[in-house]
Amino acid sequence: MFGSIGVFELILILVIVILLFGAKKLPELGKATGQTLRLFRQAVSGKDSEENKEKKKEE
Repeated sequence: MFGSIGVFELILILVIVILLFGAKKLPELGKATGQTLRLFRQAVSGKDSEENKEKKKEE
């Protein structure tokens, strides 16, 4: 899938992202992306629903 993307293309994509979001916003963007992926993985694996069930039992 990514076999045709070379180093030059990756650098070009990085430059475009920096121009669009600015260097100051990149850490915030990375953090938000990481949190989104973590929540998505939890939802897919079902861990989130299991934790909610346990919390409801405790209440």
